[in-house]
Amino acid sequence: MKKSINILFFLAIAAGLVGCNNGNDRKSGKGQGGLATNAAERVYVAPGEHDEYYAFMSGGFSGQLSVYGLPSGRMLKVLPVFSQNPENGYGYTEETKPMLNTSFGFVPWDDSHHPDISQTDGVLDGRWIFINGNNTPRIARIDLKNFATEEIIEIPNSAGNHSSSFITENTEYVVAGTRFSVPIPQEDMPINEYKGNFKGSLTFISVDQETGRMGIKFQLIMPGFNYDLSHPGRDKSHGWFFFTTYNTEEAHSLLEVNASQNDKDFIAAINWKKIEEYVNNGGGKMVPANYAHNVMDEHTHTATSTMLKEVLTVNPLDVPGAVYFLPTPKSPHGCDVDPTGEYIIGNGKLSADLTVHSFTKMLDAIENKKFDGEAYGIPILNFEDILAGVVKQPGLGPLHTEFDDKGNAYTTFFISSEVVKWKVGTWEVLDRQPVFYSVGHGMIPGGNSRKPFGKYFVALNKITKDRYLPTGPELTQSAQLFDITGDKMELLLDFPTIGEPHYAAAIPADMIKNNSRKIYKLAENKHPYAAFTNSDTKVVREGKNVHIYMNMIRSHFNPDNIEGVKVGDKVFFHITNLEQDFDVPHGFAVIGANNAEMLIVPGKTETLVWEPKQVGVWPFYCTDFCSALHQEMQGYVRVSPADSDIELSWSLDED
Repeated sequence: MKKSINILFFLAIAAGLVGCNNGNDRKSGKGQGGLATNAAERVYVAPGEHDEYYAFMSGGFSGQLSVYGLPSGRMLKVLPVFSQNPENGYGYTEETKPMLNTSFGFVPWDDSHHPDISQTDGVLDGRWIFINGNNTPRIARIDLKNFATEEIIEIPNSAGNHSSSFITENTEYVVAGTRFSVPIPQEDMPINEYKGNFKGSLTFISVDQETGRMGIKFQLIMPGFNYDLSHPGRDKSHGWFFFTTYNTEEAHSLLEVNASQNDKDFIAAINWKKIEEYVNNGGGKMVPANYAHNVMDEHTHTATSTMLKEVLTVNPLDVPGAVYFLPTPKSPHGCDVDPTGEYIIGNGKLSADLTVHSFTKMLDAIENKKFDGEAYGIPILNFEDILAGVVKQPGLGPLHTEFDDKGNAYTTFFISSEVVKWKVGTWEVLDRQPVFYSVGHGMIPGGNSRKPFGKYFVALNKITKDRYLPTGPELTQSAQLFDITGDKMELLLDFPTIGEPHYAAAIPADMIKNNSRKIYKLAENKHPYAAFTNSDTKVVREGKNVHIYMNMIRSHFNPDNIEGVKVGDKVFFHITNLEQDFDVPHGFAVIGANNAEMLIVPGKTETLVWEPKQVGVWPFYCTDFCSALHQEMQGYVRVSPADSDIELSWSLDED
């Protein structure tokens, strides 16, 4: 009880300091140099000009991934990933429904946290971006040529897929680390038997270098701690992966107190190269599992969902020298590796200091067996022997660290609501700036790679309060853009974000925009219901299923008058957009559809199901303003009684 009171007292004092810090800074204007200079000029992107960077921000509880331009802060697009999206029919159309299939059935929502862009030799390459589904453990891959979700793989033996999705520096693997430990395999077990019986899984998913196709290579079955965040080694530490852990107490109730008893938790250091070699030589155990692998076909424009039935697991004790624990001040959250691969930062949320571990010292401690005991057979390295340095009292509630291209680090502090810049190697605090308010992650373009681009820092804040016009009791979250090219950070811009963004990733626009797809070529459309010409259009009855082969072009549907549909039928509108011009999508909606509209981009075919419940003549229309005659782009479906003998017929201009 005494310890719990101490923790609560610390947090209360810290919260008070936050209020004082923010209030004083706001009144004095200090630390906001950008607002007093030419900030507006520096974020202004003139009409017709492009932003310097694409920024991809996780949608948090929206389950999506949003695309912003930097420095303007303009939202360019929302990419549907783990949640249905009625704006364009993702997760509603027959082609995209399989993308949201899981071992639990169709799951139309998730909680997306951490995007990571593919890399080559530790440098962002702009091919794909990966992001995790936290609630129903999944990893998605978005193709940055199409800006569309191409693949989602479910993670078995996992719960709370949080320390994801981070990739190795040649995109060999994307990892999926469990936040919540659970029985593996799942079974009916008393919760108070947690300790020693629940396990955590760290999943290494291989990525095909040509196609991006994912597959689970192996799962490392770890002690029953909570695995919070992770990052790969790079350069000299390539071949290792680092995961923060908390709840090394293995508590199962009131974790805010019971998981804060130990003075130190761990960073788990995983030598994935060693485990990969072990697996390639036949090591590991194949165990039953049930998980979905969903893939969108680029030519049929249709997703398939395959249920897989087994996964390869590895016991760390079977691979000596592959797994070690690095003691880290209690309740660490972020786990970050500097561009050289030498320094590993584990930020203990309840620590007044920042702890930095040395990869070189870690290897020396391993070689010379400088251990301080073990946990479930896994060696614990001696804290003093792996310590590189300490950043003394930089702020309250440290969370995440990013790096620029000049050897500086930038750490976010949730409780004291600030970003602190410090020098890697000397551990000297160089600058601090307040944020508004309660910052979580921070992001520098390329800041978690071997080559940061280093012009901007984006703070992703949890609370906005007085930053924007009030919108009831729930307010938008805030991103704040800092210029970090000088000695001091300068706040340039606030802009609102969708959902609750956690992490973000950014890349120079020139590395992506010229490769962006403009259309899908009709000649490459292999959809089985595509209608390329007027002679391809038709309406076919198969029992109570009615298939309408339809196409669309400015500014009509073909066919646009359909009769013979009956109450109780299941009507499939298979619609092909015949446009071959950039940025000319067409929409489709019909009265009484209880799912969504469709937004069909040039050259694609998509399908919406409509089940008419009432007799009548029901219009359908284009929902995307496409031409001067957009209002005229419409049609009708006549719905007759279920026992009607009216035959199917269809026409365009009485043909």
